[in-house]
Amino acid sequence: DLGAVAHLSAISGKYAFMHCFDGFRTSHEMQRIEALDYEDLRPLVDQEALQEFRRHALNPEHPTNRGNNVNPDVYFQCKEGANVKAAAIPDTVQHYMDEINKLTGRDYKLFNYYGAPDAEEVIVVMCSASEAVKETVDYLNAKGRKVGMVQIHLYRPFSVKHFAAAIPATVKKIAVLDRSKETGSVGEPVYLDVVTALNQAGRGDIRVVGGRYGLSSKDTTPGQFIAVYDNLKLENPKNSFTIGINDDVTHTSLDYKEVELPHPGEVSCKIWGLGGDGTVGANKNAISTIGLVANKYAQAYFSYDSMKSGGLTQSHLRFGDEPIRSTYLVSSADFVAVHAPTYVNKYDTTEDLKDGGIFLLNCPWSAEELETRLPGKMKRDLARKHANFYIIDAAKLAVQVGLGEKRTNNILQAAFFALTKVIPLDMAVEDMKKNNYNSYFKKAGQKIVDLNDKAVDLGISAAVKVEIPASWADAPDTPMAEPKNASAFVRDIVLPMDRQQGDKLPVSVFQKHGVLDGTWENGTSAFSKRGVATKVPKWNAESCIQCNRCAMCCPHAAIRPVLLAEEEKAQVPASFETVPAKGLGKDAPSYFFRMQVSPYDCLGCGVCLTA
Repeated sequence: DLGAVAHLSAISGKYAFMHCFDGFRTSHEMQRIEALDYEDLRPLVDQEALQEFRRHALNPEHPTNRGNNVNPDVYFQCKEGANVKAAAIPDTVQHYMDEINKLTGRDYKLFNYYGAPDAEEVIVVMCSASEAVKETVDYLNAKGRKVGMVQIHLYRPFSVKHFAAAIPATVKKIAVLDRSKETGSVGEPVYLDVVTALNQAGRGDIRVVGGRYGLSSKDTTPGQFIAVYDNLKLENPKNSFTIGINDDVTHTSLDYKEVELPHPGEVSCKIWGLGGDGTVGANKNAISTIGLVANKYAQAYFSYDSMKSGGLTQSHLRFGDEPIRSTYLVSSADFVAVHAPTYVNKYDTTEDLKDGGIFLLNCPWSAEELETRLPGKMKRDLARKHANFYIIDAAKLAVQVGLGEKRTNNILQAAFFALTKVIPLDMAVEDMKKNNYNSYFKKAGQKIVDLNDKAVDLGISAAVKVEIPASWADAPDTPMAEPKNASAFVRDIVLPMDRQQGDKLPVSVFQKHGVLDGTWENGTSAFSKRGVATKVPKWNAESCIQCNRCAMCCPHAAIRPVLLAEEEKAQVPASFETVPAKGLGKDAPSYFFRMQVSPYDCLGCGVCLTA
């Protein structure tokens, strides 16, 4: 089965196979690859064996009887009789890996060792984290350490002889990393297999510890892997540890500091987008242009919150002339773009900007207005990091072109290429217009293609350079607006998560509020105000017939009808406009009607207007 052979790293080099053992990190990452030709692969498939396999499929032309009940007298024998099949798999897979190696020039094994030949401390890991561990190994060995790592390509059946052969004779300690949590077990699956395999191979003198990382696709960085190697250096290294969290309850976590590894010639970008605004699609096009047209190595990973349309999207992009092995988020960016102006007060968008990096803010404000619009922390970062600061009003330009205020993706993508200069601008523009034709011609016609081409031409020169005042370097903090009536649960958990600070929350916070079993406080969405709409509906009291259709169809319940009794009407401010309620019947008491819009919940979709 070539599918098993193809469970190889998607990161490092000329050829690549996509693997899917760790879900989101891999399935949402784009990489430039070169695929093997089917004609080169065809001789590796035993066609007769393939046909024999297909003949075993269920078929009414030659029926078979399967799934019978098997009693205790014969079940055990049948189960153990299948051992011969499982035992043949490792050598078979290695045989076909060797054949693949002849085609690619690579050296894939069931267990590949990487690092110092005389390493004393080794990490055992599999899937996407492997590439980040390799980066860490290179970094530490360059500093005089003797470390290595073993990358698992075939997990089950776990071959003892192949695994033992991959471990250098000098190894004294091993840390096994599992991306799983087996509650109640003495260790996670890979850890238990490694301990057993070493004992069976007569290598029981090696000290083995296990740890957990990256659950639910939590980002795993070189700094965390350095902590694992530092733990192995100890006389009694911690077992059953965790990395990437602060476990201040059961104290499983290893302390770590983030480390920025050197990547000469590589450009990294982080782009804050709005779900449904076209940012992710535009970045996918940009990656294709840079990787395929400009023939550079390119990597893109897209992180989403759970709110889908109108929620937060973060695009992490890397480009360079060397293979990219950094399977973790961009935390030190040459270019940062913020596509939604409300994000400046909600998220720390400048934290990951490099010194001297480019910062692009899409907003409707003039350079003079920025003094009152930007928070103090953002001003300090822009000044102290000597940022090249640009602003652009993409929504205004989109309306000017005739596309509508939400169709900003081509304008912002053109600005990205113009500012970063990662590839020649004429090459980028040519490919963007080619993508416009492929995307819009069949669906919408040449007119829409022309409008999007015009948006590209506008976006190239639309960004305005902002001279950062020296006073910004000492700008005072802007007080955070604390929601009224917020419970301790909301303050401690909901608001930090809403500000994308959930990774920093320690375990004790969740224990304190009883969240460990999944219990969540009711009504917390009332405190998650996105405020991302650039236009919101306004109630026309004179024309309203009080049909309530706008409230009924609002996808986010941002429009709600209100009835007030006379005594209630007397207590509201004069600006709280109401009209007499209709359709209540001649004997009904007097009520006053108002349609209330919540601008911070509205996404500006226009469904209410259509209704």
